[in-house]
Amino acid sequence: MRAYQILPGANIDGLQCVDYPDRELGAGEVRIRVHAVSLNYRDLMVASGNYLVTVDDPIIPCSDGAGEVLATGPGVTRVRQGDRVAGAFFPLWHDGAPSPEKIRHALGGDIDGMLAEEVILHEDALAKIPPGLSFVEAATMPCAAVTAWNAIFVSSNRVKPGDTVLLLGTGGVSILGLQLAKAAGLRTIVTSSSDDKLARARELGAHHTINYRSIPEWHDEVLHLTHNQGAHVVLEVGGQGTVNRSVSAAAMGGTVAIIGGVSGFGGEVNPASLLATAKRLVGIYVGSRTMLEDVMRFADTTGVHPVIDRVFPFSQAQEAYRYMESGAHFGKVVIDVTG
Repeated sequence: MRAYQILPGANIDGLQCVDYPDRELGAGEVRIRVHAVSLNYRDLMVASGNYLVTVDDPIIPCSDGAGEVLATGPGVTRVRQGDRVAGAFFPLWHDGAPSPEKIRHALGGDIDGMLAEEVILHEDALAKIPPGLSFVEAATMPCAAVTAWNAIFVSSNRVKPGDTVLLLGTGGVSILGLQLAKAAGLRTIVTSSSDDKLARARELGAHHTINYRSIPEWHDEVLHLTHNQGAHVVLEVGGQGTVNRSVSAAAMGGTVAIIGGVSGFGGEVNPASLLATAKRLVGIYVGSRTMLEDVMRFADTTGVHPVIDRVFPFSQAQEAYRYMESGAHFGKVVIDVTG
């Protein structure tokens, strides 16, 4: 079968399609025919060698993929041939709180990921796809949707309908967060430097939008829009100098969920600003397989369909990476492995 490999640090030009050897299934293992793979900013970090872990040999990249079970190894009971499944970002984090052991490996980071015609994963790393999601839609879930779900519904202070969520930017996590929040009856505020993207966010149901280029003191605008209450949850993507403003924009007792580090984290947060208002800074490192199952079930039940910006054929994986790198996308960039 064919697979893409990359040596982290070789950049996008180092992404190459190769013939990959097959092997027999071991105990608990499942062979999956991959149908779709979605890209995350993290995949660009792996390509550039700026990800959290380093490896010395080429790996199959990409954490997010969905496909069909082709065969099962000895002892497999959780899935069977023909099941539609998605792989969990952390194969060893099945449930509960994170631990060093549970996040020891991550698909497409320090171990082989999903950008291949076939992959082999342990049955415990798989979540069944509900009937209302296509392979392309399910492929967007393991990283971006789980991160948004964890930030808004798991690690925050028990949000409830009518609470406000502030989403910085219009990348995959933020747009899925917007969709999930709207479906849960939350109010949403979205920031971006693009009026066109903000218009699309409003079409998806954003209650308020802020262009941070025309309103650089956007945190003050958030307070104005919420009658000085602030946002109960802020999804902080690590923009240049945004963390302190996110803290300022958060409500008393609210949560600022750190979900990425796009531009680094300029400026230290004054602990007194958290103490005086009982605000919380929480690091979100994707989530567990159970969270993946929960968010897919929620999307299926509420009719949430992830926004797919563009789908590239398998032969154009490099082009998909470059499009992701351009920042022109709104929502998710997907590679159709069967195309």
